[in-house]
Amino acid sequence: MSFTMVIAFTVLMILAIPVGHGLVIAGAVAVMWDGNGLPLMLIAQQMFDQTQSFPMLALPFFTLAGALMMGGKLGQQLLDFATEGMKRWRGGELSTTVVASVAFGGVSGSAVANASALGGVLIPWQKKRGYPAGLTAANNATSAVIDILIPPSIPMILYALVSGVSVADLFIAGILPGLMMALGFIGVCWWISKRRGYQPSTEPVDRKALLRLAIKSTPALALPVLILVGLRAGFATPTEMAVLSVVYSLLLSIFFYKDLSWQRFCQSMVEAGIATGVVMLVIMGSAVVGWLLTFDQVPARFAEWVKTTIDNKLLIILALNILMLIVGMPLDLPPAILLLGPIFVPLGAAIGLDPVQLGLIMIINLGIGLYTPPIGTTLFISASIAKCSMSETTKELWPFFAVAMIVLLLISYVPALTVY
Repeated sequence: MSFTMVIAFTVLMILAIPVGHGLVIAGAVAVMWDGNGLPLMLIAQQMFDQTQSFPMLALPFFTLAGALMMGGKLGQQLLDFATEGMKRWRGGELSTTVVASVAFGGVSGSAVANASALGGVLIPWQKKRGYPAGLTAANNATSAVIDILIPPSIPMILYALVSGVSVADLFIAGILPGLMMALGFIGVCWWISKRRGYQPSTEPVDRKALLRLAIKSTPALALPVLILVGLRAGFATPTEMAVLSVVYSLLLSIFFYKDLSWQRFCQSMVEAGIATGVVMLVIMGSAVVGWLLTFDQVPARFAEWVKTTIDNKLLIILALNILMLIVGMPLDLPPAILLLGPIFVPLGAAIGLDPVQLGLIMIINLGIGLYTPPIGTTLFISASIAKCSMSETTKELWPFFAVAMIVLLLISYVPALTVY
């Protein structure tokens, strides 16, 4: 059945069928064509069973908290804070995107949302400051992926769903890789600016304005810290922390920022509902595929085949990285995690790879796929905002890509960076 399902899914992807629909249809085709009498009702049962998960409620609530935070004044204040703090550095205008991505990561949890929100404001401004359109697009596309490493992270919740790993452990493990990536990208912005002779802003830093923006941004930037402390101290489960995050966001918007209207509340609810619905369809479809793969014992057989074929843990990890990079190019991040997780987690356990470390390896790999041609979501969004060609953007991409690969290799082979 698994072979039939893979063929059907590949054909559907070539026909540009949405991933969620493609997963369900491919599973149904496999059962009807090669199911040996299995009832088609199993497809519906697997889809339904996957939705009956209390931890999965964290997904819509974290999404709603991010929508409430970023839909008002906070987004602009975070950008102003990053801009004011970085403008006197060489390449500071470019580095503003990186710093803002770290700040937005603690609120939104979505790389695609980050690329759209930051790019729409910062790319036109950077172009006016004399930076090439391709460079601003490449910088925005790569920096946006930092978002999925800084808690709360939607991909980490999805990986926890398929692996059984603690969400709190994943959130904590993602902080250091996210900061490493950010520092590396800031270094790239400085190096490019120095090499090409881009001069920093001569405007003096307004210390009073910087302090005022820092004070206004602190309550929102404290959200990821409160989430981590609450999870680590056992104060609440991830789902309960997600609900508390929504309450916290509402209170901040009403009493601190004073920018929450009924219209914006409804708009945030609709945005969160649409985003959750898209991901949920993928989750339901992947449940069907995962069940069929398990029924055919594909994960166990794959783990055994890899162990007997490659008798070296370091080479196995390298092979996993290469495979995930390839899969991440055509496939979006959520379905890739949900499809690869059930296969790679047993393999990781077989070679003694910690599941938290494997989760970070997978998320970074598939995150790189978001800005890797031919189908890079953040790459297309950024190039579209910058109004430049894909070739211009890709040409400027390689230094950022090199930094991301270095961080990936460090996370892959130095467990101390993710396992505490």
